Amino acid sequence: MYQALYRKYRPACFADVSGQEHITTTLLNQLKSGNISHAYLFTGPRGTGKTSCAKIFAKAVNCLNQKDGDACMECAACDSISKEENLDIMEIDAASNNGVDNIRELRSSVNYTPSMSKYRVYIIDEVHMLSAGAFNALLKTLEEPPAHVIFILATTEIHKLPATIISRCQRFDFGRIDPEIIISRLMTVAEKEGFSLSPEAARLIANLSDGGMRDALSMLDLCAASSSEIEEDTVLSCCAVAGKESLMHIADKIAEGDAGEALKIAFKLWLEAVDMQRLCEELITHFRNLMLVKSVKRPTQLILCTTEEMEEYKNQSAKFSIEFIMMAIRLLGDTLTRMNSANRRAELEMALIKLCDPSLMETSEALAARVSALERKIEGRIAFSNESAPQPKADKVAKEVISVPEPTKTEKVNEPELPKDVDDEIPPPSEQDMPQEDMLVSHAAPVQEKEPETASAEDGEKPFAQWNNVLKELVKTCPLLVGVLKDSSAFINGDYLLIDYKNEQFLQMIKQPLYKDHLKKAAFDVTGKAYKLGPHKTVAPKAPDVLGTIAGKLSKLGIPNDENQ
Repeated sequence: MYQALYRKYRPACFADVSGQEHITTTLLNQLKSGNISHAYLFTGPRGTGKTSCAKIFAKAVNCLNQKDGDACMECAACDSISKEENLDIMEIDAASNNGVDNIRELRSSVNYTPSMSKYRVYIIDEVHMLSAGAFNALLKTLEEPPAHVIFILATTEIHKLPATIISRCQRFDFGRIDPEIIISRLMTVAEKEGFSLSPEAARLIANLSDGGMRDALSMLDLCAASSSEIEEDTVLSCCAVAGKESLMHIADKIAEGDAGEALKIAFKLWLEAVDMQRLCEELITHFRNLMLVKSVKRPTQLILCTTEEMEEYKNQSAKFSIEFIMMAIRLLGDTLTRMNSANRRAELEMALIKLCDPSLMETSEALAARVSALERKIEGRIAFSNESAPQPKADKVAKEVISVPEPTKTEKVNEPELPKDVDDEIPPPSEQDMPQEDMLVSHAAPVQEKEPETASAEDGEKPFAQWNNVLKELVKTCPLLVGVLKDSSAFINGDYLLIDYKNEQFLQMIKQPLYKDHLKKAAFDVTGKAYKLGPHKTVAPKAPDVLGTIAGKLSKLGIPNDENQ
């Protein structure tokens, strides 16, 4: 009969236990010295070795030929315990034997002396499942058991145990096993079983196991049943998880505010049988990684991933503020809690929509994230403006002001009427808030640049010869906008870059900050100057005066017209 891997490779002695050296060392020292307690309490996450250590301890304490405190694995006592044939080792499942009557039977049996071993060992698994009456019935026996009895209690929820029980036991806390240790163990088991396991697949299993060796071996067993060559895709398929690539795509769509695409990715995963609750947990872990990358100097010590994956995390974390990331973790955590009593898919979809549009949330975290995003947007514009258009020195501006007389009230300065910048969303500062240099410039008459021969005398425009270079630069960052600008041209009018577009969709796209910033940055990279954007208004040619032409020809021929009569 086939035996599951987690049972086949269960530790048989303390030396086989992985990742719990602080516990195995203490137990070995007690066995060497003979200072054995009457009751032990093993607590910790699932699959970390609590029950295995309890069985090993029961074997070692009854071993006839101990080797440095550990079981020899050769004597009759060790052999009978390994085969689960020793009647002095009692394993009790508290989940199904949690009543007062069950504990009364236990109390009556502890008085019997061992039949095959030195000690009778009672291993009570999931002890937190006992009822209050059962705990009270166990209390006296646990405090003063017979000299030949040892109790070992195991639980994953220590907070559910009464303080009176905890105080009567020696407590050992089992920690989650380091992922690197799990990876090493998985590679060893795969080699012994004769199937191939890639390092990427082993790392993914270690991450999914959440520090539990039993869960890791169970997932490896499942994947091995599917294929003898286990790759990362095999694990994703067999374990029904989203995977890093899907999580990256969802986070990208959240950064872009594209709720539709985020929901499409979630729907695709749902069709692939990915549990929505597990997807929510994976998203929490993903944003947790982004938070660490953004907050910690050396995140590699806290995140198990490759160098390439770390670079991807760093690149994506730049798209979010730390306030938004923390708000996302909080929202997904609340969603995970509600999933236990609601439609999981609907709850996750609502969370994704809120993450794409934080204005739908009224929490303080969401408000802080929206304020932070607005601040980042304003700071980015100010920095871009300062880099591209440095202010002139005050003394130079003063000279220019002196040389140019101010117009009188009756005079009008002939300035070309420029179109309004499509991204002019921030109102200009008032004069009392402006620095002295800006005030000088604001009162000075506009300096008319000398225009080349190609410039139009009417509107001051000139063709933009570097427009094709701007499009070549733009295709690197926003090819979609380049497609819309096909067959277009551009003109320069002072600080304005006027686009003569052919596709009406350009007007809608350029109103969006994403496309607008891409175009302005491309123009800046090519010219070194920050331009404002606007549409080019082509002046339609005047229709020929047909009647006037005919009248002129008639006059030359000496034929009078109606106007002369």
